[in-house]
Amino acid sequence: MTVLVVATGNPGKVTEFSAYLKDTPWELQPKPADLDVVETGKTFAENAALKATTVAQATGHWAIADDSGLAVRALNGAPGLYSARYGLDDNNRIRRVLFELQEFDDRYAEFLCAIAVARPDGSIAIAVEGVCPGEIVEPEGVGGFGYDPIFYVPAAGKTFAAMPKEEKRRYSHRGRAIADLLPKLNRLI
Repeated sequence: MTVLVVATGNPGKVTEFSAYLKDTPWELQPKPADLDVVETGKTFAENAALKATTVAQATGHWAIADDSGLAVRALNGAPGLYSARYGLDDNNRIRRVLFELQEFDDRYAEFLCAIAVARPDGSIAIAVEGVCPGEIVEPEGVGGFGYDPIFYVPAAGKTFAAMPKEEKRRYSHRGRAIADLLPKLNRLI
């Protein structure tokens, strides 16, 4: 198997990538804990590419990275690139989004995901994106992580946090990006 380093410090994302890529010829490994990448990109795609490139060059292995976040229309796309830094923890971030939306009737939101795979030399081999439309609701469900309790997917009739993992994979922004990625990834080796 060929090593594919997951360029994230988020254990939730490592778990999701492991589930998505379990039946592939890739051996997933977490990035070294002391390897930090500063996200200076202006888009999710730029940040994903930056993380994949940096980790691939540092480790000498293939690397996969994603950058994703929540974009709320009434908040002019916020929290957007700052989704992970929109508060001190998940509960704080959720409360902030709900507080900022209290004056708005428009609750439309999208989860966006960009994934990049870099060769060991740091060049980008694959770049894909996925989008999941939804709306912001009061917290519902106990699964998932991040904004999952307040992100309602009309097509499923529930929030990400109320979905079993397999169902979330089918609807999520990351699941959609992975569906585009998998055939391309498996052709690389």
